[in-house]
Amino acid sequence: MDSAYQIPAGNVCFEQEIKRSRFIASIGRAGNKLQADAFIAEIRSTYPDANHHCWAYVAGNPFDTVQIGMSDDGEPQGTAGKPMLNVLQHRRIGEIVAVVTRYFGGIKLGTGGLVRAYSSSVQLALQKLPLSEFVAMTDAQITLPYPYEDRIRRLLDGMQVAIKKVKYKDCVILRVEIPEDKVLDVQQQIGNQTKGQAQFRLSRTGRD
Repeated sequence: MDSAYQIPAGNVCFEQEIKRSRFIASIGRAGNKLQADAFIAEIRSTYPDANHHCWAYVAGNPFDTVQIGMSDDGEPQGTAGKPMLNVLQHRRIGEIVAVVTRYFGGIKLGTGGLVRAYSSSVQLALQKLPLSEFVAMTDAQITLPYPYEDRIRRLLDGMQVAIKKVKYKDCVILRVEIPEDKVLDVQQQIGNQTKGQAQFRLSRTGRD
């Protein structure tokens, strides 16, 4: 699973009118389900008199389908939440939540019209959304004999692994931060370079 992906660098709001109905798309960052729920609740409180608050989120890595959710919020089944989620997943943006608020204008759009309205609202909002890159990181501890320190430092630097802390005791202890998709490769390279004399231990997963 890829450890690098794009995430929202801020919030965005986009509004369009379709056959007298107002569709207001609000998009923000949600690193987990709780944050997604909080964002949805905030939009509901911002537009308390709206007819519908349909939503979708990918709360985490976009290449992992575990943390996803959607709701039609009273619209005909499959006409709002799923089309919105499809747009988010197609763009491969992670940690993202989208809410489309609808004020009904008195003219029914039909199922096809609703699908187009909700999906286009998210698509147009995404065009205005600022993005940044996120790399999922894992913390690890490397314990190795002194003669291998310089060699391993050069190896880690070449593999873009950041050394966060160094301790000198009976051996050298390096606390490092590794991109998740490079963990196995780094572990294998350290084992090869030290002829199996280094100890490699994962600790916790970190975030930027």
